[in-house]
Amino acid sequence: MSSFEADPEVGPAPPATMELLEGAPVALGGPRGFAVTRTLPNRQRRMVGAWCFLDAYGPHDLAGNQGMRVGPHPHTGLQTVTWLVAGEVLHRDSLGNTCEIRPGQLNLMTAGRGISHAEQTPVEHSGVLHGVQLWVALPHADRDMAPAFAHHEDLPVVEDGGLSATVLMGTLAGATSPAKCHTPLVGAEVTLTAGTTAQLPLQAHYEYAVLVLDGAADVDDANLKPGPLLYLGSGRTSVRLSTGSASRLLLLGGEPFDERLVMWWNFVARDHDEIVQMRADWASGTPRFGEVRGYDGPPLPAPPMPITRLVPRGRVR
Repeated sequence: MSSFEADPEVGPAPPATMELLEGAPVALGGPRGFAVTRTLPNRQRRMVGAWCFLDAYGPHDLAGNQGMRVGPHPHTGLQTVTWLVAGEVLHRDSLGNTCEIRPGQLNLMTAGRGISHAEQTPVEHSGVLHGVQLWVALPHADRDMAPAFAHHEDLPVVEDGGLSATVLMGTLAGATSPAKCHTPLVGAEVTLTAGTTAQLPLQAHYEYAVLVLDGAADVDDANLKPGPLLYLGSGRTSVRLSTGSASRLLLLGGEPFDERLVMWWNFVARDHDEIVQMRADWASGTPRFGEVRGYDGPPLPAPPMPITRLVPRGRVR
């Protein structure tokens, strides 16, 4: 446990232009699949730091349905970050890892040159599912690294009055997560008790965004509820958070990621031809992505390639 005293120079946030990024509904696994709200990539902004993908789901009542069921599928050039507010998810990957994640724990899978995994609600579950799935783009120097998986149950927490922040990745208010980052970034779950007003310290050279997971909160002068992602910009040393009732937020930030990327299906690459090769490797079952064992269903087929060439793009559309 630590407090914001580690950052004694923090002052009020400077004026900044904020953007409200509305989410798009997506059904994982097809029209009858598991419903999520996707806010990254967005029509206005593709990334926040190296964070390049954000799906939020729930709370879903799992009574009478199978919950999450995402068959084996490949990834390249990224890290997947799984964080739960409620419920359970069973992870299996082609490295042989089988791991059930619960609230307060972090699953971090680094795809590197190639990995595959499956995610599903376990047979024995609590009856509800609520959480987020995020991707972090790997920089050019690390994008072809060997794949890896880590499960973190002991994450640092910082507190200030009615505000408590669990640091998922990176550093916040002097507390550093054990999760391995490949670019300067931060991810944190921030909870506020009813009636709390607090100033959260930020780094001026990072850009930031906030998503409400539960409840509602005022972020500076913006009232934010679950659904959209609020982009805060950069140049801030702090942000003011307040709420009349208990709320839970996700803070994302990082140094602006200047590499141009092609993001298609489950792949992050640098040009069209790389995507073509990745898709072909998955379709033909080469050793690149390995095999997920223990999942009682088929792997997901890759969608057809678009008729036009995919173009690398920067963090802003």
